[in-house]
Amino acid sequence: MQTYLSSEFEGAADAAEAQAIIRKCVHCGFCNATCPTYQLLGDELDGPRGRIYLIKQVLEGGDVTRSTQQHLDRCLTCLNCQTTCPSGVEYGHLVDIGRKIVDARVRRPAMERAVRWLLKEGLTSPLFAPAMRLGRALRPLLPTVLKNKLPAHTVARGLEVRARERQRKVLLLRGCVQPSMMPNIDRATTRILDRAGIQTVYVGGAGCCGAVRTHLGDPEGGLADMRRNIDAWTPLVSAGGVEAIVTSASACSLAIKEYGHALSGDANYADKAARVSALARDLSELLPELAPALQGKLRLDGFARLALHSPCTLQHGQRLQGGIETHLRALGFDVGAAGSESHLCCGSAGTYSVLQPQLAKQLRDRKLGSLAKLEPQCIVSANMGCIQHLQSGTRTPVKHWIEVLDEALAGED
Repeated sequence: MQTYLSSEFEGAADAAEAQAIIRKCVHCGFCNATCPTYQLLGDELDGPRGRIYLIKQVLEGGDVTRSTQQHLDRCLTCLNCQTTCPSGVEYGHLVDIGRKIVDARVRRPAMERAVRWLLKEGLTSPLFAPAMRLGRALRPLLPTVLKNKLPAHTVARGLEVRARERQRKVLLLRGCVQPSMMPNIDRATTRILDRAGIQTVYVGGAGCCGAVRTHLGDPEGGLADMRRNIDAWTPLVSAGGVEAIVTSASACSLAIKEYGHALSGDANYADKAARVSALARDLSELLPELAPALQGKLRLDGFARLALHSPCTLQHGQRLQGGIETHLRALGFDVGAAGSESHLCCGSAGTYSVLQPQLAKQLRDRKLGSLAKLEPQCIVSANMGCIQHLQSGTRTPVKHWIEVLDEALAGED
């Protein structure tokens, strides 16, 4: 393959990685069969195989157009295609490179640039928390598109939790938006981990995992977020004071597990990033240890029948599938998934539901339709974005599975 090298993107490193990934693709089309956007739109260029062709053409010096950009934008990066691919094509890395190249050569319309800038800077800003409080106060007056992005105020079970001193310790990443939008998730996590004899530790200076900026066309900003977190965590990690870096948002745990790859070319951070990635754990990976501590102590009234939506970042990105369902059943819950639709994205996909609202709504309603067949008392998931997106389309409560465990444990402390 003759490679087009532009001074506007990283150049040889990006091109070499993209070439290696593309060579693995045998163009069998299995990926299209499980691609949500291809199923909705039926356009070859809105499936993984077509997008790979587009990126290949760009690398070979072909025209890069606004249309190319839009086809890449419509990709949810759900990684369903990676789970399906028999050749092990790392499509997620490839589409990140493709977007980086195309965004460097195709200027977006002014309104699109403004929205992306507001999302990138707003979601990661210290002002996000007061903005959320103001938004909740004005929620009845807001248009539906904004109202759907604001979780209704929920009554917290208890105030801010102070973790008790334990011999076993894990770092817990608060993230950028979850503390303001859904603070109960971290509170529940702290309480349930404490019940299992594990102390949660927060480190000042850590923030957004880097995914927001990376997926909004600011890869350097994303890398800066990663380096900031690594700098915040490294002293405690080096001292051997924690056994894992845990997040209750599957999107964040996937991002942290990618730090080693993302910073592999940075001589100052490569080793530290690899060490952090090796310690990264999604909260669901601790369920085998949490379940015995909760066995026989849960009050299941009101939560006995659950419908599980496993986020793409969990089942496709991290290949962690079945664990949540298995352990919740062992604890006495009646848990079901969306049958043949369980592998499909709900349409949240980070900021996708804001940038591609029509496609996101179609995917949300399709997912909710499948889950409704289970007649659940509650829908559970493992990622804040999925929870909020699904809740905007149903009256059935949608919660993080750790919240359900915490509420079922109420009165047992």
